[in-house]
Amino acid sequence: MERKILSSQELLDRKEELIEKYNAESGKSRKMMILSKRERKVLGIGRDQGKATLNYARIAPSKVKIVLDLIKGKSLAEAYAIVRFTPKAASELIFKLLKSAEANAVNNFELDGEKLYVAECYANQGPTLKRMRAAARGRGSRINKKTSHITVVLKERD
Repeated sequence: MERKILSSQELLDRKEELIEKYNAESGKSRKMMILSKRERKVLGIGRDQGKATLNYARIAPSKVKIVLDLIKGKSLAEAYAIVRFTPKAASELIFKLLKSAEANAVNNFELDGEKLYVAECYANQGPTLKRMRAAARGRGSRINKKTSHITVVLKERD
């Protein structure tokens, strides 16, 4: 079953209908509507948020989630303050991500920097680096060095 590719004019003509379908909650039997990158750009989906992603960070996702849970739902200024004074290794990475997401929101989508808040932030597991360490009696034991993919999304508060 192949999907028909719509032209930009057709997309704009059906804009309200497509956005309604895209944002609709999908039930058990219904699949969520998937739009291509070009279609999302023409319809303006995603232009109300600033997003920044850090992939393959050499820190375990569980350690990052501790700090992310502190800033979720907070205003940008409050999130900066929390991250600055949290004594965790992930704080520095998250501070840079917040700066990047703010720059993306303000420069790319002309959002007001004063109204931004942390809408969503999450850390997913990346690939694990497997290393060996010498153990007793000539054996080797495995050391798993975990990596994570961290994402921060800022939106404008109404």
